[in-house]
Amino acid sequence: MTQFDQFLTRAEALLLRLEAILPQANAAPDWTAASAFRWRKRSGDSRGYLQAVTHMSAIALSDLHNIEPQKQQIEQNTKQFVQGKPANNVLLTGARGTGKSSLIKACLNQYADQGLRLIEVDKSDLADLPDIVDLVAQRAERFIVFCDDLSFEEGEGGYKALKVALDGSIAAQSDNVLIYATSNRRHLMPERMSDNATYTHNDDGDLHPGETVEEKISLSERFGLWVSFYPFKQDDYLDIVAHWLKHFGCDAQQVAAAQADALRWALQRGSRSGRVAWQFAKDHAGKMKS
Repeated sequence: MTQFDQFLTRAEALLLRLEAILPQANAAPDWTAASAFRWRKRSGDSRGYLQAVTHMSAIALSDLHNIEPQKQQIEQNTKQFVQGKPANNVLLTGARGTGKSSLIKACLNQYADQGLRLIEVDKSDLADLPDIVDLVAQRAERFIVFCDDLSFEEGEGGYKALKVALDGSIAAQSDNVLIYATSNRRHLMPERMSDNATYTHNDDGDLHPGETVEEKISLSERFGLWVSFYPFKQDDYLDIVAHWLKHFGCDAQQVAAAQADALRWALQRGSRSGRVAWQFAKDHAGKMKS
C-alpha cells in the first residue's frame, strides 16, 4: 500500500468518526401526519425538529362554558387568520384552569380542516422561533405557535427572543404565522413593590413608569390582542360540572345529586375552575360506573 493509499484510508476513518460526532440533519416533518406539532431537540443536538402530535385533544368550542366573550374574541381572530385576513398575536392571561389553553386547542380542532396548524414551543426553546418561522414560511397552511403557561424571571434569554419574534426584528413576521401565548401573569414578568418607586409624576399629576416597569410591560404590549380570564362563580362552576358529567353519560338526576359533592371537591382544592370541574366529573362518573 502506497503512502497515498494510507492517507486515504486514514482520512476516511477520520471522516467516519466526525460523522458520528456531528448532529445529523433532521428529516422534514410529515405535514399530513397531524394538525399539531411540538418543537423538540434530541440530546446533544442544538438543532430542533417538529414532532407530530398524533393524539390531539378532542375538545370543541361548545365544551367551553361561561367564557363567551373570550371565546368570541379568540375564535374571530383565528377565523380571520385562517381566511388570510389581518389578525393579531394573542396573549391570554388570568385565573388558572379557566380554559385559556383549552380554547386554543378547540380553535385548532375547529379550523384544522381549513389549513390551521399548531406548533407548541417550550419557553426554553423560544430562541429557536426564527428557525421555526423559516421552516414554515413557504407552506400553504396557517400556523399558530403556541406557548403555554408563559412567564419569565429576570434575565431569562427567551424573553428577548420572544420580543424580537413578535415585533422587533429587521425581518417582517411571516403572514402565515401567529403567536398565541397563555400566562397567569399579564405582564409575563414578576412584579415587585420596588417597581412602584420608579414611577415619576409631572406638575399635572400624570404618572410615568420608569425604565424597569417599561421593560416589564414592553413584551405584553407586542401582543395585538389581550384576552383576560376570571375565576368562575359557583353557578358557573356547577354548570361546567353538569356539562362534563353529561359528557360521561350521567343523566339529569345524577347530575343534580352530584352538586354537593362537586362543591366539596372544589373547596378541598381551593378553586372553582373549569379544570377542577373536569377533574371532579371524571372522578365522580368513574365511581358511578365502577
